[in-house]
Amino acid sequence: MAEDKKAGKQINIDLPEEIAEGVYSNLAIISHSHSEFVVDFIRLMPNVPKAKVKSRIVLTPQHAKRLMKALVDNVNRFEAQHGAIAEPQQNLPPMNFTPTAQA
Repeated sequence: MAEDKKAGKQINIDLPEEIAEGVYSNLAIISHSHSEFVVDFIRLMPNVPKAKVKSRIVLTPQHAKRLMKALVDNVNRFEAQHGAIAEPQQNLPPMNFTPTAQA
C-alpha cells in the first residue's frame, strides 16, 4: 500500500536550458568509497593523448544501485525495440579503470 502511495506522487523537475543540451561522453570512470560512488564522464578524442572529465556525479550507494537497475531496465527495453547493442572491439580503458587524476 505504501508503494502505491509513493507511485502516485509527482515531482516537478526544472531542466535549465544549459543543462538540457547535455554533455557528450564516450567513457565513464566509476570509483567508490564506503559512503559514495563517483562517476566521471569523460570525452576521449581520436589522436589526442589527454582526455578531459566533462562531468562528475557523486551518488550514495543506494542511489548508485537504483541507477544501475534503471540503466539495465532501459538498455533491455532499448534492445527489445531496436536490437542488440553491438560492443565494438576498441582499446578503451575498462569502466572500473582508476586513472591518476589531475586538477
